[in-house]
Amino acid sequence: MKIKNIFNVLATAALSVGILAACSAPPQSAPPVNTTVAEEKSGETQDVEFEIIPEEGAELLIWDNGDTHREWAEYVAEKFTEEYGVPVTVAEVGHTDAPGILQTDGPAGLGADVFAGAHDHAGNMDSAGLIIENFFPEYYEEKFMDAAVLGTSVNDTIFGYPYAIETYALYYNKDLVDEVPETFEEVLKISKEFTNVRTDHYGIMFEPGNYYFVHAFLGGYGGFIFGDDNTDPSVTGLNNEGAIRAGEFMREIREASLPLNSEDITGDVIGTLFNENQVMFRISGPWDIRPHTEAEVNFGVAPLPLLSNGERPTSFSGIKGYYVSAYTNYPDAAALYAKFATSEEMLEKRFEMTGELPPHLDLLESEVILDNPVLAGFLEQAQYAQPMPNIPEMQIVWGPMGDAFISIWNTDRDVQSILDSAVEQLSESIDILNK
Repeated sequence: MKIKNIFNVLATAALSVGILAACSAPPQSAPPVNTTVAEEKSGETQDVEFEIIPEEGAELLIWDNGDTHREWAEYVAEKFTEEYGVPVTVAEVGHTDAPGILQTDGPAGLGADVFAGAHDHAGNMDSAGLIIENFFPEYYEEKFMDAAVLGTSVNDTIFGYPYAIETYALYYNKDLVDEVPETFEEVLKISKEFTNVRTDHYGIMFEPGNYYFVHAFLGGYGGFIFGDDNTDPSVTGLNNEGAIRAGEFMREIREASLPLNSEDITGDVIGTLFNENQVMFRISGPWDIRPHTEAEVNFGVAPLPLLSNGERPTSFSGIKGYYVSAYTNYPDAAALYAKFATSEEMLEKRFEMTGELPPHLDLLESEVILDNPVLAGFLEQAQYAQPMPNIPEMQIVWGPMGDAFISIWNTDRDVQSILDSAVEQLSESIDILNK
């Protein structure tokens, strides 16, 4: 990852004079945190170590979600104040609402210093000048899942401090499945034997018209959305050889297990049939844990099985993280808080309090997480996940690609022709967006 000179970061964010760590006196209880940044001198790049400490008189406002998320944030705030002597106030502002509110409250001096945000907003937040760079990029590159780092980065620069990752995986009914198959070839074999349309019994179900789920197959076979790690919308792999193979694989699934039209395979239908022990496998996310548990289904969760090319399907992931506001008067204290909140200790505590999966690599073997095999299954799949692109052009992808895979599923039209038409529509829409 590219690391910019920290002086440039702070100046670009229009921060007040005197905020540099070297000029700030730490509170009595505050231990300094060292970070290394790249400084250019005489055409050469040198590693220069800076001491990050809270500004004198710093106090922080944190925006986070409600319920258990806020309880966790208040726990972190209390511990941070104990260690650094910086007063912290936590307010309830949803992670999807925060960027819009900050655009109004930030310039008025009412915005948060640190706020929770969704990774797919990062590109827009950077363009709007709402956030400043992560002060500790090397730490996150070393200690966090690639998907979490990539998702909270914009143009090779890390902005976020990731604290949770969400993806989908394979639910299986333990009363119907003796052993979880390692490959999709095995899944389709036993699914074909189990499927009976007349009695509404199906081997595997998922929403074939929802590109959020379908991307796992496209990415696993070598397709991709945009070039250069999903940052270059002028290049696409949505109709390459891998994407075509994914479309063909979708038809193999339909033939083996789901001879229904896409419109008849909704999330509600799948959930109901799984609850009634009429589905062996389903692909979904952790949001379905509670309804299946309440229905007393004997289920487990495993990573998505291997494809015919030996690769794991690359499920989409969503990353939640903290971001430091460009309007903060205390960037050092704010950055320290974000790093403190995403430490191994605090993220393990977050898992205990919220059930959200931490993207911290040191927690992959945490007994607290492994003791919950359902969530451990999602965390294992998260290692193969790809973050949804966080550039504005991604919002144009959902419609054309969803329609394309509905057509692939419902008809016998040529797969390549369908995907070529979708990419042509996508390209025209991107051209209009960027005019």
